[in-house]
Amino acid sequence: MVTDAHRDLSAAGPYDATRSRVQEYFDTRAAAAWRDLTGEARVSRIRETVRAGRTEMRDLILSRLPADLTGMRVLDAGCGTGAKAEALALRGAEVVAVDVAAAMLTVAQDRLDPAARPRVRFLMGDMFDRDLGRFDAVVAQDSMIYYRAAELTARLDELRGRAGLIVTSLAPRTPLLQTMFWAGKAFPRRDRSPAMVPHDMKKLAARLDGTLLAQVSSGFYISTALELRA
Repeated sequence: MVTDAHRDLSAAGPYDATRSRVQEYFDTRAAAAWRDLTGEARVSRIRETVRAGRTEMRDLILSRLPADLTGMRVLDAGCGTGAKAEALALRGAEVVAVDVAAAMLTVAQDRLDPAARPRVRFLMGDMFDRDLGRFDAVVAQDSMIYYRAAELTARLDELRGRAGLIVTSLAPRTPLLQTMFWAGKAFPRRDRSPAMVPHDMKKLAARLDGTLLAQVSSGFYISTALELRA
């Protein structure tokens, strides 16, 4: 378990700069593409593999929670277009669905099953905000892939103090993802999408005293699920 988890996480730093880039990207350049990818619109074959991989990972993350979530308060950290929030609410959870991008929340609200609406609260903001309170469980699919190990582990360890269970997915350090990471740095900063940061997942899991679940590989989608318990 990280020993510096209780340091001041509110100070501006690399995390805040990255979060701002993520917000700008998903609110502007990526908004339409992400809406299509996470919906039922026709997409390219490459994006079909990404869609399939994301669906597989979403199902894996959700499978780590009980089938009946009645009475449980669950945080969907970086909820995107809301598929997990909807599924959790339909299983009985009271869901706080947070995302940094207003465009993603608009899509999520528009798509939400009416049966789930009474149990989902959408919020724009920081998924690690302490003011969100305590949760029985936290799920986070690919929303933490942009952050470096030092910032990520400090925030995850602090969040674990407010949650019984955390299930997240991160980018593993594979040759393909490493190549994509370094290739992205060749573009001018203004033209870059936020770069995912590949991690040595065994080292990260050990540092956080977590459990690696499984890796999902589907075309250009490669992600590893990590589980943390209080």
